Amino acid sequence: MPTVNMFEAKSSLSRLVEAVETGREREITIARNGRPAARLVPVAAEHAGQRIGVAKGVFQVPESIDGGNAEVAVLFSGLAS
Repeated sequence: MPTVNMFEAKSSLSRLVEAVETGREREITIARNGRPAARLVPVAAEHAGQRIGVAKGVFQVPESIDGGNAEVAVLFSGLAS
């Protein structure tokens, strides 16, 4: 875990980010006046997974699904009593 000073971090930020991003460095400490001030670490990978079509065939949408649209529109307009 290397430590770099603020000037070096500003001068070579792209190189430091690439080192963390590619896994060459697990984390990099950035120091100010010789004291650790921040850590540069990779963002945890988020697995989006499959989303489109995951419920296909699990349920059926009734033909009357849009039957209450006018009533719902009134409720959202704030004019309902």
